[in-house]
Amino acid sequence: MFTFFIASDVLMLRKRKKPVKNQEQKKAVTILIQPFQDIKSENLEKVVAGIKKVYPNVKVLEAIIFPENTYYKERNRYRADSIINFLSGKTKDGFVTIGLTSKDISATKGKIKDFGIMGLGYRPGKACVASMFRLNKENTDEQFYKIAIHELGHTQGLPHCPEKMCFMRDAEGKNPTNEETDFCKKCKTFLINKNWKFSSI
Repeated sequence: MFTFFIASDVLMLRKRKKPVKNQEQKKAVTILIQPFQDIKSENLEKVVAGIKKVYPNVKVLEAIIFPENTYYKERNRYRADSIINFLSGKTKDGFVTIGLTSKDISATKGKIKDFGIMGLGYRPGKACVASMFRLNKENTDEQFYKIAIHELGHTQGLPHCPEKMCFMRDAEGKNPTNEETDFCKKCKTFLINKNWKFSSI
């Protein structure tokens, strides 16, 4: 019996001495805000402030011009999918980029080749785009940051949400941003699991 207990103690000590793998904490996702040169500085400042209230880990890049291949001359618009492809190519792991513009943007929707939109983000993806062009004249800046947050949510894999107060609700061809207040608990938990570090939960 004595030998058995000694053997057991040795086994327990060996188990305790096994090295524990230190899992490095992943850095929080950084949102890169890429303004295009058409957007006014005051509008940019307000949308950045709005995004930061929701998610503080943000970096604003220098304004750039649209790549030539994004312009759709027939409708005097910029193709959202081409903008996203361009921004995705510049976005490294651990980052997500949102392009901001005041110009009209469009995408193919069903049988409609060129459908005017407020924003677009692929689910999942590394980049997205939001436009002020189709927003209501009242509370434009508030609407703009909510559109931006919505598209950023899509890049992380979030689908549309049935909660009317959630940033991820489906606009259904309208503009319900005035009813939106935050990510709902379910959507926020999803983003936290994607390494989003919110200032408050």
